[in-house]
Amino acid sequence: MQKITPFLWFESSAKEAADFYLSVFGEGSRTIDQSILHNTPSGAVEIITLLLRGQEFTLMSAGPFKKFNEAISFVISCENQEEVDHYWEKLSVVDEAVQCGWLKDKYGVSWQVVPTILTTLLKDEDKEKAGRVMQAMLQMKKIEIQALEDAYNA
Repeated sequence: MQKITPFLWFESSAKEAADFYLSVFGEGSRTIDQSILHNTPSGAVEIITLLLRGQEFTLMSAGPFKKFNEAISFVISCENQEEVDHYWEKLSVVDEAVQCGWLKDKYGVSWQVVPTILTTLLKDEDKEKAGRVMQAMLQMKKIEIQALEDAYNA
């Protein structure tokens, strides 16, 4: 059992969000538990626990809530551009909220879609190369690996 589990409060769409996330993350993702609690201060509350690529998440529908914001986001580490493109295409729906690999999904949840090579390039001992990579990344919405490598090798 995981010691720390993200817990997301949805007004009424936890089941819809759970199905959506299961479709986005696919392989290795599944519903662990689903229940409805009655006689709560919010009335009937639906709670769904998911496993998304090895990470547990709990989603709850419990009535009005505070909107999600960028102060909390979930990082998706991607091995290649194909993975970056997949998650970006499936999750990104709020155009004005995207930059530097950050996006918001249709539920307002913030995600960072980050190729693992970005961290490697940014940590390079050659500060000029790392600086060029940082400047290239700051100009992007969706991270483009080839553009990062081009900046690194310039």
